[in-house]
Amino acid sequence: MKNICIGILSLVLVASCGDMAKKVDVKEQLSTDLVTNSKTAQIGAEEEGMPAFNFEKEEYDFGTLIDGEKVTYSFRFTNSGDAPLIISNAKGSCGCTVPNYPKEPIAPGSTASIDVTFDSKGRTGKQSKAVTLTANTNPNRKVIRIHSEVITE
Repeated sequence: MKNICIGILSLVLVASCGDMAKKVDVKEQLSTDLVTNSKTAQIGAEEEGMPAFNFEKEEYDFGTLIDGEKVTYSFRFTNSGDAPLIISNAKGSCGCTVPNYPKEPIAPGSTASIDVTFDSKGRTGKQSKAVTLTANTNPNRKVIRIHSEVITE
């Protein structure tokens, strides 16, 4: 009896969802013109009025490290865009990778750096870590990477 009630209830729900989809008027749907404009369109970071990252290097290899070493690399970049670049967040792919980024806006044409510290303690073998930057660029996310091979003494 329970199975029959559940089956009927499921059928009613599926049928009612199908009717709701038919009642949506195509004219009432939002236009994609509301989403696409000259400031948010994915047509290139060099777009006028937008900031842009231009890194000297987007990846760095620390080479061979001994378990427990802490190493840091500074990823230097230039704001090659036409507006101040603001980094709102920088997040490492794990707790062993810690980014330190500028909190103030970077003027067009100015250079700055993001220091990434890697703690190899407890990590052995080949390591590849990412730092995801969130900024007012287009696209709004940029990923930089570090690599190493950690050995034990």
